Amino acid sequence: MSKTKKDLSIVKAVYNNLRSGTRKVNEILQSIRGKKVDNVLRDLQFSNKRVSKEIIKTIKSAVANAENNNQLDIDTLVIKEAYVGKGITLKRFRPRAKGRAASIKKHYSNLTIIVSEKKEAEVAKGA
Repeated sequence: MSKTKKDLSIVKAVYNNLRSGTRKVNEILQSIRGKKVDNVLRDLQFSNKRVSKEIIKTIKSAVANAENNNQLDIDTLVIKEAYVGKGITLKRFRPRAKGRAASIKKHYSNLTIIVSEKKEAEVAKGA
């Protein structure tokens, strides 16, 4: 058995079955990658996208995991990775003319946010 050391400066939070399509979520995630967590939370608060509330929830969960489980300083946390994957698809039907039915697909997605701790010098340089 090989014992691999787990990197304690990287923390992850996952939101499974987010009720939104992957394209809509990915549009927001592209704008937050690599930024400081407090700046991202402030920016998403003023976003007019409905999905941004769920993204805020997931980021706050990752920050809480970092603080409680790994004793990381929340002021130096940076969003290292933010990606979204395809989830389940609910299939619904809508009645149409002449006895026909049209299908409606309700897409879900799985959101993953990974935060890591940056050193003070790197944070000052990147800001």
